[in-house]
Amino acid sequence: MTFKNRFLLYVAILHVALAALVVPRIVENRWWLIAAEAFFVGSLLVGFRLVRGLFANLDLLAEGARFLDEQEFTTRFIETGRPELDRLVSLYNRLADDLRDERTKLREQHHFLNEVIQASPSGIVILDFDGRIDVVNPAAARMLGTRAEETRGLQLSQAPGPLGADLVAAAAARARTHTTGDGGKIRIVSSRFSDRGHERRFLLLEEMTEEVRAAEKAAYEKLIRMVAHEVGNSVAASGSLLQSSLAYSRHLPDADRGDFEEAVSVCLGRLSTLNGFVRDLAEVVRLPEPRLQPCDLSAVLRGASMLLRASAEKVHVEWSIEVAEDLPLVWADRAQLEQAFLNIAKNAIEAAGTSGRVCVRATLAGEQVDVLVENTSIGIDDDVQARLFTPFFSTKADGRGLGLTLVREILVHHRAPFSLSAPKGGPTRFTFSLKRA
Repeated sequence: MTFKNRFLLYVAILHVALAALVVPRIVENRWWLIAAEAFFVGSLLVGFRLVRGLFANLDLLAEGARFLDEQEFTTRFIETGRPELDRLVSLYNRLADDLRDERTKLREQHHFLNEVIQASPSGIVILDFDGRIDVVNPAAARMLGTRAEETRGLQLSQAPGPLGADLVAAAAARARTHTTGDGGKIRIVSSRFSDRGHERRFLLLEEMTEEVRAAEKAAYEKLIRMVAHEVGNSVAASGSLLQSSLAYSRHLPDADRGDFEEAVSVCLGRLSTLNGFVRDLAEVVRLPEPRLQPCDLSAVLRGASMLLRASAEKVHVEWSIEVAEDLPLVWADRAQLEQAFLNIAKNAIEAAGTSGRVCVRATLAGEQVDVLVENTSIGIDDDVQARLFTPFFSTKADGRGLGLTLVREILVHHRAPFSLSAPKGGPTRFTFSLKRA
């Protein structure tokens, strides 16, 4: 039984008791009967009215509580004209307005934040309360090489691709730099935010490829210009002086002439080597913008293959090339493309080692042509692989560290995506893609 019904029952019992008390008076005088009946009827009416007014406030509170529980903030109560009840109505209406405005604001902020996350050029990975991947925006999915829905619910250690391991390290160390297969850099920063009073973590992935490449290029361009200027002047002057010195060799005794000429020739040879080194450096800096035009990629690969096959046979490396018959023309600068391919293939031959194999494949893939240069090798250490496209870095004792730098410059200028994959145990694969003409 509700409190309201119990209270009404109490009023009824109270009036019955009063009626019982006045029964003797009613028996003695019938006017007492009329007076008592009038009193009880009036009392009951007043009592029921008071009860209804009293419980109207409670009904209002109950109805308001129900709306709040159902999160229904659009309903408003109309003022009744009773001050004590109208205060409750006004308070509820203000509370509902504030809650509705706050909910609308939160929804708008959530929608805006979601749009920012989805449109952000930086990768964003948000973890849930258990440390599993909850949200991956398109930029992060592209960096991971997968679709966002395929990563939801995975642990960071289960994230696909080589980037997954660095995500785990960044989550523990708060920051990490990942090197991609094409020499690009991705900086990973870990941070936290509060969600409903509990801590959650997110990772921000920022591609620094263009910034780092531009900074590196500006640094080594300045260095090369200084070196080329100083060395060029010194080589020219020293070479001229040594050539002049050779003219005086006929004035020397026969016993000394041979040693003198040999010493001068050695110096001239070293100057020539130094001049070639500086010239190679200058090629990287002065690489012109490619003159893109329809190019027969098949002819470029097969022509270069004739030269490379002989080099491979000298070191007992098996050379093979597979070019699709229907390979279309591509947009490229033929001279620069051939130079890049020769550098890639020569590195592959050297890395394959004795009795190794190098295979070149060119296939059509939609609107682009994919080129793969694969060689047998033991793979490349992660630390070495991270520095392969760095100017002046080389794993060879006599290497200049310019081959892959030049390759990268040519392919970047061609807007040709490329990557180098060299897992432990091999094989090593260098791939690049060109748009069909």
